[in-house]
Amino acid sequence: MPRALLALLIALLVGPPTASASPEAAWTALREGGAVALIRHARAPGTGDPAGFRLGDCATQRNLSDEGRRQAVDLGRLFADRGVPVGRVLTSGWCRAGETARLAFGTADRWPPLDSVFSDRAEAGPRTAALREAVGAWAGPGTLVLVTHQVNITALTGIVPREGEVVVLTVRDGGFTVVGRVP
Repeated sequence: MPRALLALLIALLVGPPTASASPEAAWTALREGGAVALIRHARAPGTGDPAGFRLGDCATQRNLSDEGRRQAVDLGRLFADRGVPVGRVLTSGWCRAGETARLAFGTADRWPPLDSVFSDRAEAGPRTAALREAVGAWAGPGTLVLVTHQVNITALTGIVPREGEVVVLTVRDGGFTVVGRVP
């Protein structure tokens, strides 16, 4: 069984890690900088992508709803109101992730390891390894913001986040710890 699928099944059966702290602990880590904010794109109704999906064509993809756009703007406002120093924002090439990042943070750079592996499980291992390496290497300044997809976050952390949810990681000795989640 592919590793990403196994991680997803385990996460669904046992739930998120119990060591996760409160949202306030997550906000504290984000404010201190050097943390990583893994964000599942905001509300985009449905699952996966429609038949005929093309990465460079938003008209062929599942996109943010009006609620999702408000959710993304609100998320950016929360980061600003909570004094989170954003060092860099990276996003998947999917339109719903890029739009979430731009609405929340104003700008974002595409980074292919954040692309969804929902329909291409063969890429899960290499993308998760690249993501794990980038997270483990982050030292700031500020917080690294990664806007991606549920399946990618689950493969990395075992957590199944809701749309627009933030999973906060702290980095130490080339690895990471889940500090908490911000709904």
